[in-house]
Amino acid sequence: MQNPFKLTRRFAILGLLLTVAVSVASSFFLSRFMVRNLLRQDATVSRDFVQSVVEVQQAWEYFSGRRAGDTNLGEFFSRIAAMPHVVRTNVFSTERTIVWSSDPALIGRRFDRNPELEAALGGRLEVSLDDQKSKPEHVALDGEHPKYVVENYLPVRRNGEVIGVVEMYKSSRALFDSIDEGLQLIWLSGLGGGIFLYGVLVWVVLRAERIIRAQQASLVQHETLAALGTMASAVAHGIRNPLASIRSSAELNLDNESAPVREASEDIVDEVDRLERWVRDLLAYAVPEAGEPENVRVSQVLHDSLNAFEGVFAKRDIRVSSDALQSAAVVRGDHALLTQVFNCLLTNAMEAMPQGGELQLKTAPVGAGRLRVSISDTGHGFSASDLQNAFVPRRSTKRTGLGVGLPLSKRILERFGGSIELVSRATGGATVNVDLPIAR
Repeated sequence: MQNPFKLTRRFAILGLLLTVAVSVASSFFLSRFMVRNLLRQDATVSRDFVQSVVEVQQAWEYFSGRRAGDTNLGEFFSRIAAMPHVVRTNVFSTERTIVWSSDPALIGRRFDRNPELEAALGGRLEVSLDDQKSKPEHVALDGEHPKYVVENYLPVRRNGEVIGVVEMYKSSRALFDSIDEGLQLIWLSGLGGGIFLYGVLVWVVLRAERIIRAQQASLVQHETLAALGTMASAVAHGIRNPLASIRSSAELNLDNESAPVREASEDIVDEVDRLERWVRDLLAYAVPEAGEPENVRVSQVLHDSLNAFEGVFAKRDIRVSSDALQSAAVVRGDHALLTQVFNCLLTNAMEAMPQGGELQLKTAPVGAGRLRVSISDTGHGFSASDLQNAFVPRRSTKRTGLGVGLPLSKRILERFGGSIELVSRATGGATVNVDLPIAR
């Protein structure tokens, strides 16, 4: 036998892996974007400030290196180096030589293989977050500063042409605190969003699996109905006429003077009627029931059903007590189909009390706009397995039953918006609760 496909279990594992992967990837790339954007925004502010100072002071020649001994040069760049959070400032000429530095030991030096400097000389604003030891010019940085600093390469222009680059090393605790808070928020949002998404998807899959199972059960039920329809047609054509002949012959002997003959004839008629009910149940369950919803008085339906069983109840010593016959409630349904439902329930109650007993019928409003009809007997009741399989077609709790009465009743009641419930009583017997929508 092939193992059933466990949709929920497989999705729970695969979906968890995919959700974690997507959450981590999105948080990672969003974090990088946020860090890069914050650092670049800070560098843009610094570049605009430096450019405005150069233009105001008209310090174009300072970037050529030809005025290295000019005292104004040192005062000018010292103002730039005094910007908040600046650790070091280097000024590069277009020949890639440091013409001024906050560290005098670096003035006049040239550092090759600096891609950020090359890009800045080409006119691009460059931002780098590197370890201090990753480049040769970082070796002289003060070790007391944080391990990671922001390195900004700020191109300086004159008439649109780059005339030099100001390299700034910035270490801002406030900036890094903002970055850390942003990263924490991004990862927490990614985690929360992943959990929420996973929960929603699992709920959708669980619901889909329930719908699939319900459709499978409905498919099995339709296949059962098809088989019952074929069988019912064969039974109806094969035994109904012989049953009618047998019953007619037995009825002729009901007026016989011999008591044993009359008693045997009555038994034959009862058995023929029981077989006829089997055939009717088969046909009723196999063929979709007809009838449109209408306003039906519950007391009239119960009155008709009890009248049909009056003689049988008296013969089997079954006492009936009912306050439902005085009910004025009107429900939505079909008189004939509801009568068929209660006939089935009364038959089950009667067969559960072969030695006689008591049958109670009660009505009471329940919930909003619903009426409950309760039928209680003092018979043998239901076991746990009986309650579980009571509405499964062809699984009868009776030795001579076909297992279609209760499933058919359930189908009829659900068609009109009603429901049915079986309850095994602790004091013995069982109760059947039928809920029907009250007509408005």
